[in-house]
Amino acid sequence: MRTIEEALASMLPAFVPIGEEKLHLRQAAGRHLSRDIVALVDSPPFDNSAMDGYAVRAEDVASSTPDAPVELRVHGESRAGASLPAPLSPRVACRIFTGAALPAGADTVVAQEDTEPTRDGVRIREAATRGQHVRRHGSDLRAGEILLRAGDRLWPGEIGLLASQNIAEVHVYRQPKVAILSTGDELRELGAALDPGTIVNSNVYVLTEMLRSLGAIPVPLPAARDDLAEIEKALRQALEADVVITMGGVSVGAYDLVHDAFERIGIEPAFWKVRIKPGKPVAFARYQGKPIIGVPGNPISAMITFEVLVAPGLRAMLGDPQPHPQPVSAKLRGPYHRRPGRTEIARGVATREGDDIVVALHEQQGSGSLPSFVGVNALVILPPESADLQAGDRVDTILWGSGLRSARSFFDGRG
Repeated sequence: MRTIEEALASMLPAFVPIGEEKLHLRQAAGRHLSRDIVALVDSPPFDNSAMDGYAVRAEDVASSTPDAPVELRVHGESRAGASLPAPLSPRVACRIFTGAALPAGADTVVAQEDTEPTRDGVRIREAATRGQHVRRHGSDLRAGEILLRAGDRLWPGEIGLLASQNIAEVHVYRQPKVAILSTGDELRELGAALDPGTIVNSNVYVLTEMLRSLGAIPVPLPAARDDLAEIEKALRQALEADVVITMGGVSVGAYDLVHDAFERIGIEPAFWKVRIKPGKPVAFARYQGKPIIGVPGNPISAMITFEVLVAPGLRAMLGDPQPHPQPVSAKLRGPYHRRPGRTEIARGVATREGDDIVVALHEQQGSGSLPSFVGVNALVILPPESADLQAGDRVDTILWGSGLRSARSFFDGRG
């Protein structure tokens, strides 16, 4: 039986990107770049104003005070998108608006609130330092500089940056297609009549959404009955995808036939069983280099093994250079008794209390209790050697799902 670390070390090399594609920026959000991108133009492309006010020469208003303002003649205006303003003469101001080009000769902008218009010009009531409220040409970026690197994910800020550079298309890593094959005589489709001893195949809906949230393309297949020939046929269909996940049939029961189907097809097993709770009977194999993961049929076991063992590989496949979640340190709200031996991934609800994160473990930690995953926002990592845990003990915690939330704004009472 392998540790989680050993299992991940064996699995991750099989999850490699499957090529790239070119997408329009509107379709690229959330994807990982497959190539570096360089700036096409300087940013800002010209000196421009950061405020509404007046463009001036700093030396002309160096002596200004509220009690002894300097009065300047106003000539022309500069607004965003308009023609470039005429050069500025000494002792003259130019009316200017945010984003507008600075006239030649001006080196400073005085904010509108620090001025007072007159019939013939404007009084400047505050001295201004050279460069005040001016966005200098090229101060953010110079053409040819690296904007984003391969592996960077395109969040809204990155999309905006690329759009500002007039970059309409980007190269991103392809999304892997992941086949989901459930096995079991008891499984029925959603909406079907349920005879005694049958259940809805809810797992396929769970994994479909978990895959979609990662950015992979789920390919859910009809459930296969506990029949070796049927499982083999379904597996051959699943192998048309880039990754295969099977659910159920990987334990040691008389009807757990997935291992036999692997052997008949020529799928090469890498390991079976991981020291994790829940989810011990997880299997990993390859077919012509293609990763195949067999997760247990119990819903919580399937979700936990996917999140801990499969999701990092898929993130790497999508081009993420940091595919592993980063745990945070949290305090247990109450005691928890467990039997040591395997690393346990417990479900909980985390809240921020003062400067700390406090996590309350769910009362139900069984591998078949779907209600125990509702409202959960934390997966608590309990080491294999730990037994009785007390309130206040620190535990590594992966924030999951909706993450930390609050009924009140962070800014309440801050002015």
